[in-house]
Amino acid sequence: MAKCPEPQVGLVISYAYLWFEESEQGHVEGRKDRPCAIIVAVDADDKAARHRKRVAVVPITHSDPRDPKVAIEIPLAVKKHLGLDSERSWVILDEINEFMWPGFDLRPIKGDDSRMHYGFLPPILFQLLIEKFVQLESQGKVGHASRDET
Repeated sequence: MAKCPEPQVGLVISYAYLWFEESEQGHVEGRKDRPCAIIVAVDADDKAARHRKRVAVVPITHSDPRDPKVAIEIPLAVKKHLGLDSERSWVILDEINEFMWPGFDLRPIKGDDSRMHYGFLPPILFQLLIEKFVQLESQGKVGHASRDET
């Protein structure tokens, strides 16, 4: 049984990500589990959710980004460090899934049911992601999909 890690920014987790476009179409489940990077992990402000974290994640995908200005390619050395495959991958920064940790979409890593996380992004790469994300968010270009159970 996989142990749930503490949510920390920069941690790459295995998660059933729901694309913003799919959320807008009324879908409620992600189609597949994928690596996602935690970019926000803050204390919940709801008294009923004491000691819980509100988390936002961005997806990692093999698909070429539809707009290269909203994605950052992950260097092969970083992918190896995380234990990911050697195919080209991008972090997509114009959409996020938000949820109360751990949520219902956190998944064990394929091939290793003992963990739900791959490891941390290097600080320099994480800083680039955050800078790009903040820029897109300030321009109103980030789609938010809430993944909390209702």
